[in-house]
Amino acid sequence: MSARRPWPCWLLLLPALLCGGAAGYVVVSSVSWPLPEAGAAADELHSSSTEEALPALLEEAGGLWKQSYPASAYREDAALGSGPAARRPGQGAAPSRMFSYRREGGAAPGRAGTARFLAQHNTWGFVATRAARGKIQGMPYGNCLLLSDGPINNSTGIPFFYVTPKDNTVTDLLKNPMASLTLPEADGNFCRRNVIDPEDPRCARLTLTGQMVTVPPEEMEFAKQAMFSRHPVVRKWPRSYEWFFMKMNIEHIWLQNWYGEVSPIAVEEYLKAVPSKG
Repeated sequence: MSARRPWPCWLLLLPALLCGGAAGYVVVSSVSWPLPEAGAAADELHSSSTEEALPALLEEAGGLWKQSYPASAYREDAALGSGPAARRPGQGAAPSRMFSYRREGGAAPGRAGTARFLAQHNTWGFVATRAARGKIQGMPYGNCLLLSDGPINNSTGIPFFYVTPKDNTVTDLLKNPMASLTLPEADGNFCRRNVIDPEDPRCARLTLTGQMVTVPPEEMEFAKQAMFSRHPVVRKWPRSYEWFFMKMNIEHIWLQNWYGEVSPIAVEEYLKAVPSKG
């Protein structure tokens, strides 16, 4: 009596295929299969997992699905790791296969909402300035700074900072206020939960550029609430460092949340958007 053949791996994804969604891209399944080393089973898997031979059922469903990593990548990975020390005993022969689909209606409002989501939930960001002193004068200079766009229940999209003039970044800004601020999605749980590397383009990043200015007196109370509610420890920082509040007047916005696509977002659209993970 012949052995019963296992179900094809792609059939495990059918329940997710039937559940359409809102805007943007989502990771539907992240599953690892230990692949056979050789033989008929290995040949069958490779022949059925090429870009040209995706399961017919998935093709007939409107082309919503696509493999994020083509089968050729797994063969290359196996070839590179074919040495005696390439794999520990019991370790699978291929990395996880990540499947994703484009949700219908993924237009600009979804991108603006994602941008606001990143501004609301990031507690720090990477600030780039033009160096104003020393041997690197005139060259790009980067630094990580704590920030807040408001209390968690009152997001504004405008990043506020609590800084000292003794910081090189602040020295740069007092001479040239133009700066770039990058906020990575790696600070949250989305990328970790979906097993996405922080540098993977699906792990979104937001870049804001504009002028960094001292917070005016009429906004001082809000700036205190914004920073102290998200970073209570800063209240205890030494007063001798002459801390003060700055904010960014945003002029340009860029969001990357998929391969190769860096999308500009209008400032007005960004400020009106509701923070949401698109």
